Amino acid sequence: MLKTIIKRVLQIIPMLFIISIISFALIKLAPGDPVNSFVTPDMNPDDVERIRQSLGLDQPIYVQYFIWLGNLLQGNLGYSIVNSQPVLQQILERIPATLGLVGTSLVLTLLLSIPLGLVAANYENTWIDKLLNGISYIGISIPIFWFGMILIDVFSIQLGWLPSLGMRTIGVDSFWDMAEHAILPVITLTFQGCAAYYRYVRSNTINQLKEEYVLFGYAKGLSKVQIMGHHVLKNSLLPVITLLGMSLPQVITGAFITESIFSWPGMGSLGINAIFQLDYPVIMAITLFSALLLIIGNLLADLAYMIVDPRIREMG
Repeated sequence: MLKTIIKRVLQIIPMLFIISIISFALIKLAPGDPVNSFVTPDMNPDDVERIRQSLGLDQPIYVQYFIWLGNLLQGNLGYSIVNSQPVLQQILERIPATLGLVGTSLVLTLLLSIPLGLVAANYENTWIDKLLNGISYIGISIPIFWFGMILIDVFSIQLGWLPSLGMRTIGVDSFWDMAEHAILPVITLTFQGCAAYYRYVRSNTINQLKEEYVLFGYAKGLSKVQIMGHHVLKNSLLPVITLLGMSLPQVITGAFITESIFSWPGMGSLGINAIFQLDYPVIMAITLFSALLLIIGNLLADLAYMIVDPRIREMG
């Protein structure tokens, strides 16, 4: 197991290197010019060119990349083209908000989808199963941005129960105020994630209930609770761990969209603003941090799989 962990950790550096090359090329080749945001009608071409030179945008793409890479290796992510603030500082300020949103929604997704999937599988084709299936179809089908807008309209605008923008009320610094602001974004992320995980758990549990070891357990006199808790649950969770690793890109993407909808001050809202403003250093930094989160998340999912299933640990 230790050998596998070391091997996977060593793979992170070349993976990030390849991702950085591809991302840098795509960003630079995208239409638009960040210099245009500094240009005024009375500015002459020489002034525009000086701005381009000061930003290092007059160099060939490969030269710009190696300059950026050299700064990165020194722990310098550069400065924002838009506000001249250190990019690393902006990222570090917003990571906690994103991780808090994603982490909370993932925990709630697992806490809700696993028991609901088990219940639906045990009562297959009953009204409970059909009701949960119907709700899950809605969760899978509805776009996350649309669901977020519905929640804002109902609970914030129509009923006035919950705030819809930001992470805190201006002038208020309390945990409960932040929790109140987080309710709608967390529900938005959790609802869609729970729908997908629920269907996965339900399907796997139904298949497990048809296995011979379940019939053997009943023959030995084990109760349904014992069979479900000690055998079926464990085997049903293995594919869920795999799904957790595979779905991380969708989770991160969903979080970024959700942050934009609710003006949640995380990496997503920062990244979307940077894309519209063509703030290359910020876009590159968020791309790398997102890739790193995905790689680490997949590594943790693999480790969890090894812990749950000793056979995988022995193979590793």
